[in-house]
Amino acid sequence: MATTNIDWDHPKDPKPGWQLDHVRQYVASNGAEGQYWNGTQTLLLTTVGRVSGNAVRTPLIYGEADGRYFVVASKGGAPEHPLWYKNLTARPEVRIQVGPKKLRATARTATADERAAYWPLMVKHWPAYDEYQTKTDREIPIVVIEPAEPAS
Repeated sequence: MATTNIDWDHPKDPKPGWQLDHVRQYVASNGAEGQYWNGTQTLLLTTVGRVSGNAVRTPLIYGEADGRYFVVASKGGAPEHPLWYKNLTARPEVRIQVGPKKLRATARTATADERAAYWPLMVKHWPAYDEYQTKTDREIPIVVIEPAEPAS
């Protein structure tokens, strides 16, 4: 499936609930509301569904360093990875919105060294990540998002 067939401008949003409310607030205010949530910062990550081929948008807590963004594939400590993570491992081309900035990017799983370096940063943003890790046998991945250029 070609990248040009993806409708990045009209992604599928979360099911009704707090995540959908968060996304709608973020989008309606162009990031002025929603970027800061429950004492931390969030971005909107849009991946391509590995089965559907459709753009799918998810709000996530993020960290930032060296011009890159980081998100944690915790799923609250569930035994399986979140769908958005499975999507980006199948197709690493993503879009992010950080406040008003909309960027094309490539996402990848952090290396072991990167994870060791960035896990404490992410725990500062959301201390529950340490608890989530104790609830699961899987190593919770950190995803490195490297912006390529502004999205059109």
